[in-house]
Formats: sequence, structure tokens, C-alpha cells
Amino acid sequence: MTVPGAKLDELCINTIRTLSIDGVQKANSGHPGLPMGAAAMAYVLWTRHLRCDPADPAWPDRDRFVLSAGHGSMLLYSLLFLTGYGLTLDDLQHFRQWGSRTPGHPERGDTPGVEVTTGPLGQGFGNAVGMAIAERWLAATFNRPGQPIVDHRTYVLASDGDLMEGVAAEAASLAGDLRLGRLIVLYDANRITLSATTDVTFSEDVGARFAAYGWQVQEVDGMDVAAVDAALTAARADEQRPSLIVARTHIGFGSPHKQDTFEAHGEPLGKDEVRLTKRAYGWPEDADFFVPPEAQREFDRVGARGAERRSAWQQVMLAYRAAQPELAAAFERALAGELPPGWDAALPVFTPADGDMATRDAGGKVMAVLADSLPNLVGGSADLDPSTRTMLKGKGDFQSADVPEKGQTPPTQGLAGGVWGYAGRNIHFGIREHAMTAILTGMAHHGGVVPFGATFLTFSDYMRPSIRLAALSEAHVIYVWTHDSIALGEDGPTHQPVEQIASLRAMPNLLLLRPADANETVEAWRIALQHRGGPVGLLLTRQKLPVLDRSTLAAAAGVARGAYVLADAAPGSPELILIATGSEVSLALEAHRRLAAEGVRSRVVSMPSWELFRAQPAEYRDAVLPPALHARVSVEAGSPFGWERWVGLDGAIIGVDRFGASAPGPVVMAEYGFTVDNVVATAKSVLARERH
Repeated sequence: MTVPGAKLDELCINTIRTLSIDGVQKANSGHPGLPMGAAAMAYVLWTRHLRCDPADPAWPDRDRFVLSAGHGSMLLYSLLFLTGYGLTLDDLQHFRQWGSRTPGHPERGDTPGVEVTTGPLGQGFGNAVGMAIAERWLAATFNRPGQPIVDHRTYVLASDGDLMEGVAAEAASLAGDLRLGRLIVLYDANRITLSATTDVTFSEDVGARFAAYGWQVQEVDGMDVAAVDAALTAARADEQRPSLIVARTHIGFGSPHKQDTFEAHGEPLGKDEVRLTKRAYGWPEDADFFVPPEAQREFDRVGARGAERRSAWQQVMLAYRAAQPELAAAFERALAGELPPGWDAALPVFTPADGDMATRDAGGKVMAVLADSLPNLVGGSADLDPSTRTMLKGKGDFQSADVPEKGQTPPTQGLAGGVWGYAGRNIHFGIREHAMTAILTGMAHHGGVVPFGATFLTFSDYMRPSIRLAALSEAHVIYVWTHDSIALGEDGPTHQPVEQIASLRAMPNLLLLRPADANETVEAWRIALQHRGGPVGLLLTRQKLPVLDRSTLAAAAGVARGAYVLADAAPGSPELILIATGSEVSLALEAHRRLAAEGVRSRVVSMPSWELFRAQPAEYRDAVLPPALHARVSVEAGSPFGWERWVGLDGAIIGVDRFGASAPGPVVMAEYGFTVDNVVATAKSVLARERH
């Protein structure tokens, strides 16, 4: 079957449209309007500009394509099917069904060719900025004259809704400051949202806003193949600015009754409207999931060109390995997500002689070592590195200006140098927690770097949507959250986290570690760097804590099991268990000593990670928390929510069930019951109830 008289471009574009329409209609669920309006743009990008090889979706030097407007997922699935990424017509026909490779919004890991998990608007835009950052860092660090082993771009298809969201504004502002010229955004300006036209809520001049951010801005007819092609060519030619192509399109293009209406956004067209729309395209009205042979041959060219490009890159890599064997090994190790040999050999070991130390300070000392032993550790903070102690000293700032930092002598480019410009390893995210977190996810999914980001724990609230997508897509990101409790003091309840730890614990695939002292902090970093399957959050103190004497207490290596017996009753078996995390572990230890002096046999369990402890064999969990021993007290300066799991109905929870207060940290802690006297009294009360 053919489509008589159709030009090739029109035939290919309508193939994308009708596959998308049919997928949504068969599922009786989805968003057909965006694929219908954006198909022309997507066709031009994928067939004329995108550097990819469908036969190898993980080719390191491929261009990245991010569908930030994830509700238009059938557009991406149609493209992946047509260009040979391994999707089948059966996959398209099972759109949004249980176990299919075509879920309602794109999910990384489910579908070959899907780079990031998108759906919540603006997130993919932020991810793409992270990918562009990773590309620039890898290029600056590893490329050598005549050997551009990192030489690709990041493309985004964004909607009106994406650009309304604050996360996109934050990310776009930073991208402009960093002059990420390899980032190109196609803005599908169809002027329709789910419930209205954009003139109700979004009448601003988006192009002018992005121009103010420092972007190259072009305005084109997004339905005009030649105009889109020329705009993409111009965007690629500008290496000094990220590019926004404002493309005026028509949502639901071709639908006689729903084009340019919000009815085309979030629901199937309906059988009758599908038939009328196909008639408007000159398409066979009764042919579902129809692909004309001429169109398929054109899309097959994408794979042929991609194979040639990948083959040429492989030749460059062969020459690179011969000329730069050490760099090549480091590059390939970084892309594989492997840690270099001996990366943790020089990690510090602390003793009480080092004096009391905040875990944020211990973390800074750990990072100083890791900065040298883990050369692709790259990240920064939301304008808080003096407070979070996360600056990688001597490793330069990630920035666009190709000049050395003041007072520095230009080093040799490479892992041993390259400490300015895009080879710098400290990213100044500015006061942009939401964008920072989305960017970190994009960096992780790009590959080649180990990204970290830091702020105060209470501001994880600004980060949460991005954390959730990192967890959903199993991104290896490390969050450093300091000022982790009401003990931070004078800044008061706006800065004192209460419910954050409990709420973060509720999130699947997020590993939290709240270390009790400097040595547990070392172990927490060791775990964070080796962990796979999702992001890791390190919860660190502002206030100083004792460095626990490991000559009389259990080794800090117990952190790897999530919870461990730090100190036990002697002699005899414990009659009471004190469970604590972070800064409250030293408080529990003091209570343990006082109880021992009064003849009460207690055990202290340090529980830095619920997630790791839950993953241990039942035999180990029962050895640490014997099921028959019901007298238990938990101590954590945060919400008591969830502690019943470990304390049981007969125990007691010492926590924080109201917001904090502005006063010196020790005063706040004492007023909220975090004292040795209160822990001892609570323990005795629990034990008395148990005995009776």
C-alpha cells in the first residue's frame, strides 16, 4: 500500500503522526496533539542532524535527545520504531499497557533510545543541561588535538508547559551563564496547555527571556521543514551560546475539529476524528499503524548514516588509545562507571585525638582525598560550598571562559591538570536547588562523571521532584545535605529540618546515610561511591561531634550493613536497646554509660541507614535487634514518623514532632529533650513497663 502523490518529507512526517495517533487511540489514553504538531520538527532533527546509531544506543559519542515534553511520548516511540532502535509495531500497539516498552511517559531503562525519564514538565530540560555540562567537561578533559573523542550535542524538545516550570527557568539561566553552545532546544510553541490556551497564563515573550539569559534565539514556522532545517544548522554553528528555536506549531495538526484546541492535548481523538484526520492527510483511513515502504526506506538511512559515524569515531578511538593509553583507559573506565584502582586507599582514619569534628567537616576532608583519587568526581553546591564543605580545592571551576583562574599558571590539560574552563570540577549552581538536582541527574545519565550536589537538608524540599526522578531512573547521584537537624541552632525553624529525613526515607531507590562521627562519614562516602541502583543522600551535621573511640567500640565498617552494635552490655545480655542515628549516637553512648553505672545492661545500635539495614539477611537483623527484646528507645533529632518499625509498640521514640526554634543549637536540643538525662529517664521508663 502506498500514499499516492505524497512528497517524501510529507509522507515521513505523516507516518510519525499517524503511528502516534493510532498508538494513543488503541490505548484509549495519551496525548496525540503534540506528536501531530511537532512531527515535522522531529523528522528534520532525526533524519538530518541527530548523530546516533540505532544499532548501538549506548554509543558514547552519540547526540543526546531529550523529550522534555514527555506527555508526547508516542512521538519518541514512533521515531525509535522507524529508525531501528528495536521497538516493534507490537510495542507501539501496547502503548501504556502493563509490562510494555512504551509506557505513558518515557522511562530510562524500559526503552532503548530513551535517555532520561521525563514527564513532570521542565525536568527533561534540566536533565539536558546536565548532559551538556557532562559533554563539555569530558571534551575539555580528554580531547586532544586531532582526536575529538567527545564531540556531540544535546537536543531537547520542550513544550510551553516545560518553559512555564521554574526548574527550566533555573536551568536555562545557568546554561546561558555557562555558554553551553552544544545545547539546542526546539520549543514546540503550540500555545495550548491541557486546560486552556497560553494567553490565559503565559503571554510573555519567551524568546526575549532566553535572549536575556544569553541564549541564541530563533523564531521559525515549526511546520516548515526547510525553516527548521536552517534553524538547526544555525544553532549548531553557534558554539558560544545555547540555542532556543521558538517553533510555532499547531497542536493536533490535521484534526478537523481539534487542531489548535486543548482537547487535542490529553485525550485520544476518537475513532471518527481519527478517520477524518487521516483523510485530511490523504492517508488510508482504515489502515492502523501503517508505514509506507518509501517512508521506511528514508528512516532506514538514519541507521546507515549512524553506523558510518560510529565507525569513524571508533577509528579515532583506536588512534587515541595508541597515542594516549593512560587517558584512554581513564576515559573508558569513567564511561563504564568504574572506580579507579586504589581510589579509597588514602581515605582518612580519625581518632579521638583529632578532636571533636562536625561530620560536614569530616566529609570535606574525605572529599579532598577523593578529588585526587577519583578524577571524574564533578559537582558543586547551591551557593553553599563554604557551609557544606564541598569545594574541591585546586580543581578549578567549571566555566566557559578559557582563561586560568587568577594567580594560576596554566597546567597541562588532562586529568592531572585542566583546572579552569570546562575542565574545572567545581560547578557553581547558584541558588538553584531544583535545577541543580535535575542537572545532576542528566550528568549521571550522560555518563563519564560522578556528580554530586550540596545544600542544607531543609532545602531538599526544593530538590524533591528531581530527587524522585533520579530515584525512579536509578541515577548514580550523590547529595550532600548538611545542617541536618534542629541542632544547627540560631537560624531557626526555617532552616532546621524536622520532617525531611522521614519523607526522604519514604522514597524508593533513595539510599540515605546519616553518619554518627567522622569515621562513619568516611564509610558513608565509600558506600555512596560504590552504590548502584539510585541516588545517595549523605546527612551531615553542622555541630561538632566526638570522634568515637574505635579501640573500645565497634569498627565504623559496620555502616555498610545499615545498623550495627556499637556498644554492648557487659557482662551479660542486654535488657534494653538504644537505637540512634547521626549526632544522637554519641548521646545514646553517654546514656549507655550512665545506665551501666546504675546496673542497667543496654546495647547501643548505630543505625546510619534504614535502607541498608532492611536489605540485610534476617539473621543479621535479628542479631542486632533481637525480636524477643522489646525494651527499645530510638533517638533521632527528626520526625518520629516510621520509627515504630524498629522500636515496636512497647518501646519509646525520642524525636521532634513540631518545628524548631531560633536559639543556640545546644539550647534547642536540650529544650526538645535531646539530653542524656531524658534518654536515661525514657530508657528506665520503658524498661519498667517491660518488667511489669
